[in-house]
Amino acid sequence: MRDFEDSTLWRVSEFERVRQETGTSGYTPLTAASVLPTTLLADLHGLEYAAGGGDVLEVIAACLRHREAALLYLQHEELVWPVTLFPLQMLYHSPRDMVQASPANLADLSLIGVEPPGVRPPGHWMFERVAQAEHYRPLAPLLWAMALGGPRAMLLAEIGGTAAYRALKNLASEGLVAPGALGSAAERLRRESVSLREMTTWPGISLERASRLLNALYLASALLVTRTHPAARAEPGFVRGLFGARKPRR
Repeated sequence: MRDFEDSTLWRVSEFERVRQETGTSGYTPLTAASVLPTTLLADLHGLEYAAGGGDVLEVIAACLRHREAALLYLQHEELVWPVTLFPLQMLYHSPRDMVQASPANLADLSLIGVEPPGVRPPGHWMFERVAQAEHYRPLAPLLWAMALGGPRAMLLAEIGGTAAYRALKNLASEGLVAPGALGSAAERLRRESVSLREMTTWPGISLERASRLLNALYLASALLVTRTHPAARAEPGFVRGLFGARKPRR
């Protein structure tokens, strides 16, 4: 079994070999009978999540909605990163800082499994499974990086559909950075409520960039979604292009 304190990450091939041979991921759970909460499991199944894969950002968003901790196995390049989310404490645990993963390859990140957490958050009274303090990191920067640079190019289902959007916080005060035109768009969103369709007419803002910014603001608890606002419009759709690539449809 691999220890959660081990900074050496599994290679994907070894992780899969252990899972096939033992039926487990190779990490020790908190208890033998530990399972994910029923409500979270129902949400994950509603997202068509399966043990062998799923939408990384949608699963993270589900954990945040339910405020439930979960261990996510993320494949980055040829390595498996065990990342435990603690939404209540707004922390995540990982033997290495996931935010420092190569930005060029963040878009290729994939989810290969979700399990109950194997460690507890700092300050828990059952301290024997609280990990080293330096392996707990602020969750907000990870959420921001995943939304802006991760594999999902479309709006999260929770905020999609017919809606108008408005930003509720100053990004600088939250320690978050939206580069280039995204920064200007975030500031503009603080002054007016607009639809996703309207955002795509702004300078430097494509459908994908607008969707990523709105996802990031939502995960940062900095987005107001209004279904009945006069500016609310149906979101532009996506079509599946050549070789399965998803492309915007105006």
